[in-house]
Amino acid sequence: MDAFTVVRGPVAPLLIPDINTDVISPAHGGQGSMRANAFAPLRYLSDGTDNPEFPLNQEAFRDAPILLGGHNFGCGSSRESAVWSLIALGIRCVIAESFADIFYGNCFQNGVLPIVLGPDELAALARESAASDAIEVDLRTCAITTPLGRTIGFEVNPTRRAQLLEGLDDLDVGVRRRTQIEAFQRADRVRRPWVYLESAAVESPPTSST
Repeated sequence: MDAFTVVRGPVAPLLIPDINTDVISPAHGGQGSMRANAFAPLRYLSDGTDNPEFPLNQEAFRDAPILLGGHNFGCGSSRESAVWSLIALGIRCVIAESFADIFYGNCFQNGVLPIVLGPDELAALARESAASDAIEVDLRTCAITTPLGRTIGFEVNPTRRAQLLEGLDDLDVGVRRRTQIEAFQRADRVRRPWVYLESAAVESPPTSST
């Protein structure tokens, strides 16, 4: 996946609570691309035309790489395609009051940075960036720089932060540790041979004589 260090650009305000993965990535989004189908229930009117009230349809935020969300962003089903839909729109960072756990984890697995901020700070950030002025999100320093020059710190799990900075998902981390994993397995086979079926003798059940 793409590494995440610094992202700078407009931030699209979507401060609606409980936006679920069915909205972010509709299960039956039609024949269009993932980008075209992302947020379809909010993004399009009943006749299929763009909803002018939806922030990502507005010229100022159409290509915004950062999204502001509300409480419980990404709730609903566990589909990983919800994060893929964000990436298809060019979104690399979501700043919200809170996230659904599975969606939160899927973000890190796909190079998207989820940041948790309080509602007052989110509202202030939305006001400062209302004219599409750029903000900067720096994962190296764990800081957001607002259009007014304010600095907002944020917290990220150190392991997840390191993975994003290097562009590593969990499988990549496992491959990096292959030598240590294989050494552990060799020692464990000696210590607990019965755990490894291919090295344990499979005995036939006793037969009874009549």
